[in-house]
Order: sequence, then C-alpha cells, then structure tokens
Amino acid sequence: MTAAERVVVVGAGVAGLTTAVVLAEAGVSVHVIAEQVPGVTSLAAGAMWGPYLVEPKDKVDRWGQRSLEIFRRLAEDPPTGVRLTSGVEASRTAEEPPDWAATLPGFRPCEPTELPAGFSAGYRFTVPLIDMPTYLDYLLRRLDAAGGTVERRRLASFADAGPASVIVNCTGLGAKELVPDPGLRPIRGQHVVVTNPGLTGFFSEDTGPSPELLCFYPHGDTVVLGGTAVEGDADLAPDGKAAAGIVARCAEVEPRLSGARVLEHRVGGRPTRGAVRLEAEQVGGGTVVVHNYGHGGAGVTLSWGCADEVRRLIGKGVTSP
Repeated sequence: MTAAERVVVVGAGVAGLTTAVVLAEAGVSVHVIAEQVPGVTSLAAGAMWGPYLVEPKDKVDRWGQRSLEIFRRLAEDPPTGVRLTSGVEASRTAEEPPDWAATLPGFRPCEPTELPAGFSAGYRFTVPLIDMPTYLDYLLRRLDAAGGTVERRRLASFADAGPASVIVNCTGLGAKELVPDPGLRPIRGQHVVVTNPGLTGFFSEDTGPSPELLCFYPHGDTVVLGGTAVEGDADLAPDGKAAAGIVARCAEVEPRLSGARVLEHRVGGRPTRGAVRLEAEQVGGGTVVVHNYGHGGAGVTLSWGCADEVRRLIGKGVTSP
C-alpha cells in the first residue's frame, strides 16, 4: 500500500486498539493516532464482559457475542489479562436475570444462602474478566507485531490525520467535538483498586439507573471495586467521597474488603449516546471516515464485534483473528 492507501485509526482506547489489531492482522497498513495511549477511560474499566448502557439491542447482542467468543479464547493465554471467572449478579428486588447472562456457562439461580443480606435474588455464571492495564498492553504488543504504528498527538480535525484512504473514528467522548456529535454525553465512572484479601469470584449488583453501583472484580493480587455512573459528568479527577462510598458498599457485601489497602483510583467517562454509531461517511478529498464510537459502558464487551464490522465496512473481505 502507498501512504495514501493507509488506514488511520483515531483513538487508542479498547475500541481503537482492537480495531487497529483486526485491520493490521488482515493485511491493512494501519496507523493509530491518539492523545492518550492507551485511552484513560478504557484503563479505568473494571472490566467484566456484559452489555451496559448501550443500544441498539439487536446489534449489541451480535457484536457482544463475537467479542465473547474471542475473549474465551484469549482466557487460555494468561498474559492477555483475560480470565474466565465465576461469580454472582444479585438484586435487592425479585428481578429476572438479564437475557445475556442466561446464555453463559454455569448459569443458575442462587440459593438464598449464597446471597448477601438484603438481596432477594441472584444468579451465578462464568464470564470473562479483563484486567485492563494488562490487556491494553497486550493489544499494543499485538498491534506492533502485526506492523501497526502508533503516534501520540491530538487531532483538531480529521484532516490533520494526514494521507489516508480511510479514517476510523474511535475517539469515544472526543467525537463530541471532533465530528461534532452533540448527542454524545459522558457518564462518569469511578473505580477503586485495592489489594486482594483472597477473593476469587466477582460480585455485581443490578442497581438499575442508580448513579451508585456495587461490584468487585478480582484480578489476581488486586480487586477493582465499583462504582459510579454519574450522568453528564466529564470530570476525571478522583472524588474522595465517591471512593469512600464505593469501598463501604463493597465491604458491606464482602467484609474482607474493609481492610484492603487502597492502591489506585481510576476514573473514566463512558461515551454514551442513543445508539452506538458504527457507519461509514464520505468526507472531502475522497476519504472515508468509519465511525466506531458511543459504546457507553460496553466498550470492552463490544470491542471485537465492532472491529469486525469496521473491517467489513472497509471491504477487506477477510476473517478477523
């Protein structure tokens, strides 16, 4: 390929890096441009596979299942940071399980003795947990091995990307100004990383639309505690009061967490809109922009499925890894 035939992926969060890997391993000349490598919001993710704060359902289901298939394979290789983990999602009301959970291995209703005090229903299943700093480093290494290149800088416009036959827009919240897309909004998420007091299974509460979430995801020597979902808040500075609330909620369910040492605070802005935007748009000079953003709280969950869709739109006609 000539320089003008290269594909530029803008953004180095989980959507951008996964898309770049899929394209590079399909033989495309790929160049990633991003201000942050890897993206801070992806670094802040928990992360458990499972659709959250995202539409449209039919496409989300398809993209999510493709990602699940690949995460299951990656879990066979520990250095990827992906593990298949059994755990519980519970509710304080008698809720039906989410339809995506019922298809997962080991799915079954919890016995009352398995539920923490105050919870009336719960379900156990096995699902991929992803240690995001480890996983994003893995994607960067895989991209490098496939011949992709990475450049750290901020774009003022797509024209600043340089010669390219296709630009893939994976800028997350950055798309609000870069596109521009006034329908894109942040949902602030905060996690607290603590030392692991011996947990092996995850726990997640179905909190509905509440801005206060309750979940913990063990990753070897550490546990990621969550969380928050604050509508319209783009501030990425750690909130001490929110962090204390996160730890308190998690310790109420799992008392061993009350004495865990806090290692780190992680904050990100979930890029949320009415529906994921994944489509091609012709812009000036014959360049095509393929938009791949607006994944809400499901960027990890949809990453491989959406990357496959981008590859299809670009028209390579090959199977992604």
